[in-house]
Amino acid sequence: MAASAEISASAPGGASTRASTEPTEPTEPTEPTEQTEPTEPAESAVPAARWTAASADAADDASTEQDRDRRKERSRRTREAMGSAAFDLLLERGLAGVSVEAIAERTGVTRRTFSRHFTGKEDAVLAVVADDVHRINGALRLRPPGEGPMTAYRRAVVDWLTAEFGGDRHALLRGRLELFRRIDREPALIAAYQRIRADAEEESVRIIAARMGVDPAHDPRPAVAVGAGAGTLMAVLRAWARHGVPESPARLVGAYFDALAAVVDARGEAAGGGAFAQTADAPDAAGAASHADPEGPPPGRTKEAGT
Repeated sequence: MAASAEISASAPGGASTRASTEPTEPTEPTEPTEQTEPTEPAESAVPAARWTAASADAADDASTEQDRDRRKERSRRTREAMGSAAFDLLLERGLAGVSVEAIAERTGVTRRTFSRHFTGKEDAVLAVVADDVHRINGALRLRPPGEGPMTAYRRAVVDWLTAEFGGDRHALLRGRLELFRRIDREPALIAAYQRIRADAEEESVRIIAARMGVDPAHDPRPAVAVGAGAGTLMAVLRAWARHGVPESPARLVGAYFDALAAVVDARGEAAGGGAFAQTADAPDAAGAASHADPEGPPPGRTKEAGT
C-alpha cells in the first residue's frame, strides 16, 4: 500500500498513471442480450405500419361515406319540406300568392338554400310531380326484360299508382288531384310541368333503348314508344283533373292504354305490321291482360278493337 501511494505521489497525475499502467480488473463481459442481436424491422414493423395506414384510410372513407349519406338525407328532407310548404301556400293563396320568400320563411330556410333546390316557385309547387315521374322511371327499370316497351311503360305506371296511392291513402290522392286541377288552370304551372315531363321522357327513352338493346340516336322506336305512353298518361291525368273523383286514376289508365292499343293495332293492320306496331308490342296482348288493374276494364285488344 505504501509503494502504491509513493508511486502515485511521485508520478505526475499519479492516479491516472496507475490507472493506465495497472488497470483495475475488468468485470467479465456479459453475453449480448437479445436486444443487441440484429432484428429485422423491415419485416415486422413496416407491415404493421402499412396495416395501420390502410385501416385509417378505410375508416376515413367510411366516415366520408356516412357524412355524404347524412348530407343527402338532410338535403332530401329540406327539399321535401319546401315542396310541401309551396303546395300548402298554393292551396291557401293561389299561385299568385305564393312567393319564394314565403316558402323559405315557412320552411325556415334562406333564399339561397331555396335556390339550390328549385329555379322558381313553380318548380317548388310541382316538386312532388317531379318525384312522381322519377318513380315511374324507377318502376320502368324494374320491369322484366321480356316485356315489350309499351307493355313495360303501362305496367310501370300501374306499379307507381299502386305503390304511391294504394291502400287507404285517400288524403294523399285528393291532394294530388287538386294539384293537377291547378296545373290544368295555371299556364305557369303547365309550362313548369312540361319541363319536368320532357326531362322525364328523355330518361324513359334511355331506359327503353337499353331494354331493347338499341341506340336511340339511330333507332326511333324507343322515342316513339315513350312518346305514346307518356302522351297517354298525360291524357289520363288531364281527364282525371277535369272530370275525375278523388279515387285512384287506375281505371282511367286501363281504359286509355287500351284505347292506345286499339289505335296501334289498327295502324299496324293498315300498314301491314311495321315498326310502329312492333313498338306497341302487339304480340304482348295476352301478357297485358294478365296485368290489368282490377278496377279497370280488361285490356284485351280484341275487345277494344270491336272484334
